[in-house]
Amino acid sequence: MIAELGHFALILAFLVSLVQATVPLIGAHRRWPGWMAVAEPAATAQFLLVAGSFAALTYSFVVSDFSLRLVVLNSHSAKPLLYKFSGVWGNHEGSMLLWVLILALFGAMAAWFGGNLPPTLRARVLAIQSLIAAAFFAFILFTSNPFLRMAIPPLDGQDLNPLLQDPGLAFHPPFLYLGYVGLSICFSFAVAALIEGRVDAAWGRWVRPWTLAAWVFLTIGIALGSWWAYYELGWGGFWFWDPVENASFMPWLFAAALLHSAIVVEKREALKSWTVLLAILAFGFSLIGTFIVRSGVLTSVHAFANDPERGVFILGILVFFTGGALTLFAARASTMDAKGIFGVVSRESALVANNILLAVSSFVVFVGTMWPLVAEMAFGRKLSVGAPFFEMAFTPFMIVLGLILPVGSMLAWKRGSLSRVTRQLVPALVLAMALAGLVWSMQTGRTLLGPVGVFLGTWVIAGALTDLWSRTGQKREVSRLLRLPRADWGKTVAHAGLGITILGVSGLLAWQQEDIRVAQVGEPFEVGAYTLELADVQRLQGPNYMSTTGEVILSQDGTEVARLFPEKRTYPVQQMPTTEAAIDYRFLRDVYVVIGDPQDNGGWVMRSYIKPLANWIWGGCILMAIGGLLSLSDRRYRVAAGARKTARIQGVPAE
Repeated sequence: MIAELGHFALILAFLVSLVQATVPLIGAHRRWPGWMAVAEPAATAQFLLVAGSFAALTYSFVVSDFSLRLVVLNSHSAKPLLYKFSGVWGNHEGSMLLWVLILALFGAMAAWFGGNLPPTLRARVLAIQSLIAAAFFAFILFTSNPFLRMAIPPLDGQDLNPLLQDPGLAFHPPFLYLGYVGLSICFSFAVAALIEGRVDAAWGRWVRPWTLAAWVFLTIGIALGSWWAYYELGWGGFWFWDPVENASFMPWLFAAALLHSAIVVEKREALKSWTVLLAILAFGFSLIGTFIVRSGVLTSVHAFANDPERGVFILGILVFFTGGALTLFAARASTMDAKGIFGVVSRESALVANNILLAVSSFVVFVGTMWPLVAEMAFGRKLSVGAPFFEMAFTPFMIVLGLILPVGSMLAWKRGSLSRVTRQLVPALVLAMALAGLVWSMQTGRTLLGPVGVFLGTWVIAGALTDLWSRTGQKREVSRLLRLPRADWGKTVAHAGLGITILGVSGLLAWQQEDIRVAQVGEPFEVGAYTLELADVQRLQGPNYMSTTGEVILSQDGTEVARLFPEKRTYPVQQMPTTEAAIDYRFLRDVYVVIGDPQDNGGWVMRSYIKPLANWIWGGCILMAIGGLLSLSDRRYRVAAGARKTARIQGVPAE
C-alpha cells in the first residue's frame, strides 16, 4: 500500500509539473497576474508530492519490503540500517527519484524566497524549472519506475553493491546531487532572462546565491567522493580521472567560473552574455554527467551502466534543454548590452582570465573523457585516455590560474594599478619562493613537482591573507577586519583552501613512498622512516560480510606509533570482495596499509604507503566549502537585500 501511494504521488507530481511549466509561462507572456500566481503553490505542491514519494521508497527499504523489485536488487535484511537508507539512492531508479526531489526542492525554494523577484521573471524561472522536472518525471515513470512490484517476492534481497556500503558513499550522492541539480535553478534564471531580454545587476545578485550554494554542495560532494576513493578502493590514490569523477568535476569548474562572472554582472553590469552562457553550460555539463553515468557508454567503478533506451532518453533531455537554451541564447544575446567599461588591468579583466582558464580546463577534461567513445565510433579503435593525459593537459591551466589569482583579487574595479598590487604582494612572493627553495634544497635529485607545488600553494594562501590584510587601511586598523562583510572573509577562506589543496596534491604526488611485498607474520620491515610489522591475521564475521583482518604495528625509532587493521572483506550475497585500507592519519602525513591474498609460503601480500600532506587535500576542500558558506551568509547577497536596494533606487520606501 505504501509503495502504491508513493507511485501515485509521483504521478501527481508529474501532472503538477506540467501545469507549472505552462500556465505561469503563458501568464508571464500575457501579463496575467492570476496565471503567474499559479507557479508558487504549484512549486510547493510538486515538492511535497515528490517528498512523499521519496519517503515511501525509503520506508520500503528500511522495512525490507521485498515485494518491490528495487529493494530486492539493492538491499538485504542483514544490511546495517545506514546502508538501507543509502540503498535508496545507491541505484539508478532511486537516485533519479532523489534527483527530482532536489530539483523540486530548488524550485520550491525559489518560490518561497523569491517574493522580491519581478513577477514575470519569477513566473518564468519557476516554469522553466518545472519543465526540467517534467522531463525527468517522464523519464522515471516511463523508463525507470522505482515502484515496480515482484510477482513472487523472494525471502531476501540481493544486497547493495559492497563498494557502496561505506559512510563516505552514503553521504556523497546527496551532496553531489544538491550541487548538480542546484545548477538547474541558475539555468532557469538564465533562460528566463533570455526570454525577457534583460540581464542587469539585480539579476546577477539573484543568481549568485544559487550558484554559490550549488558550488558549495558540489565541493563537499566531490571531496567526499575523492576521500572515499582514497581509502575504499585500496589503490592509494585520491583522484583517478575516472569518467564519473570527471562528470562531477566539469560542472564544478563551470560553476566556479559562473560564480566569478556573476560578480562582474552585479558590480559592473558587464559580461552579461558570457554569464548567461556559463549558466547554460554549467547545467548542460550536469546533464552530460548524468548521461555518462547512466547510459553505459563509458565504464566506471561506480557508474550506473543501463540499457540504451534510458541513455537515449537522457540524451534527448540533454539536447532539448541545452540545445534549446543555446539556440535562444544565439537569438537574444544581442539584447544584453554590457554597460560597464573596464581597462585591461582591472579586476574585471582578471575575472575574465579566471573564467577562460576554468572553462577551457573543463573542456579539456570533457575531451579526454569522451575521446575513447568518439575514437571507437568514428575510427573503430579502442583507446584509453588515462591520468598522464589529464595531468599534462589540465595542470598548466591550474598553474596559470594560481599565479594570477592573488593579483587579480586585489586589483581595483574598472582600472587598477598593477605596480601597486605587486608591491603589496612582495612579502607573499618572497615567502613562497623561500619555502620552494627550502623544499628544493631538502629534496635534491627529486621531481620539480614538490617545489613548484609548494610555491604555488603558498603564493595563493599568502596572497589571500595579503588581500585581507590590505583591508585594514594605511593605518593598519585591525578592528576594520571585524567589520568586513562576510563575503570578503569567505573569499579569503575559499582561496586559502584552494592553496592548501594545491599543497596537499603536490606533496602527495611528489614525495609519496610505496612498498609492495609478501609480509610474514612477526617479521618487521622498513618503509621510509617507519617500521611495520604484521603481528596477526584473523578471520572475522561482519554484519553481512566475512573479513580477513590484519593487525599491523607501526613504529618509528623503536616507539610504537599506532596499530592498524587493514581488511579484505567478502560479501557472500553478491560474491564480491572489497579492500578496506587501514590509515594512520596525521597532520603532515598518512601511513596507508592494504592487506592482500595469502601466499603459499605463509605470508600475506601487503602494500604500504607513506603519503605526505594527504589530509591537506580534503582539509583545503572543507575550507573552500566553509568560505562559500560564509559568503552565502552575507546579507548583501540575499534577494531581500537586493530588493531593498532596488526599492531605494526607485524611491519606494523599503519595509
